[in-house]
Amino acid sequence: MEIQGKNIILRTVSLEDAKFLYDLRKSKGKFLSPTGSFKKHQEFLKNYKIKEKRGEEYYFLIIDKHSKEKIGAVRMYDFTVKNGKKSFCWGSWIIKDGAPTYAGIESALNIYETGFYNLGFDMCHFDVRKENKKVVKFHQRFGAKIVDEDSDNFYFEIYKKHYEAIKPKYKRYLP
Repeated sequence: MEIQGKNIILRTVSLEDAKFLYDLRKSKGKFLSPTGSFKKHQEFLKNYKIKEKRGEEYYFLIIDKHSKEKIGAVRMYDFTVKNGKKSFCWGSWIIKDGAPTYAGIESALNIYETGFYNLGFDMCHFDVRKENKKVVKFHQRFGAKIVDEDSDNFYFEIYKKHYEAIKPKYKRYLP
């Protein structure tokens, strides 16, 4: 799957992207689940590709349209029903240092656009490490609500209607 944004492309990862993803997670993955060895990461990607073929999850590279450089990664997964609504989770969101400032906002918008409009989900759920204060604030500005927490994480939800209410504020980042 490939999603064309205004300045970025989200392209599903391939096994050839393993080294880039592994290095990115090792350098910037402070708030993500541990990666383990490179071999384990390769196995994870092989298993992911099976899930992708079944339409159960998507793992995207974030690519700058102008430079064609790989600048990050983001996942959509845990497709489920919550509160009677079709829901997806997104995360494993990493933008490398030095990436253009639009990369984060555009990748988030394109994930929501894909989840709500292309895949037909009604809501989104995700968790953010409490220590990751910048990302917590980012999601709250988008209208996501904290619905639970534990000692390490905040658990968020955002419904399609809440995304649609905030979307006009960010329309300049959409194609």
